[in-house]
Amino acid sequence: MDTSTTAAVAAYTLTTGRLFGTVAALLALAGAVLGALALIRPAAARRRATFALGTGLAGLVVGGFVVGLAKGGPGTGYGVVGGWAALAIGLIATVLGGLALSRAR
Repeated sequence: MDTSTTAAVAAYTLTTGRLFGTVAALLALAGAVLGALALIRPAAARRRATFALGTGLAGLVVGGFVVGLAKGGPGTGYGVVGGWAALAIGLIATVLGGLALSRAR
């Protein structure tokens, strides 16, 4: 019988998991903004699209890493919410970056 329990983490405590989840979500958000700008404004669209694709993929990888290593759900301090947000926004950034990159050619 396993009697180990995880200690409750306060909502305002910045744990390592929450930090990585937040950074991944912000990275993916920057990629989504760059991808949208690359679609809207054709000046320097290729560079913006490349950065959007790269940051979107980075957000996907780090977000997947955070979610994959989490031992609990939301509110446990493992960064699950930020990880899932990074996965969703990273996917959007990757699609926008890829679409803008295909238009720039």
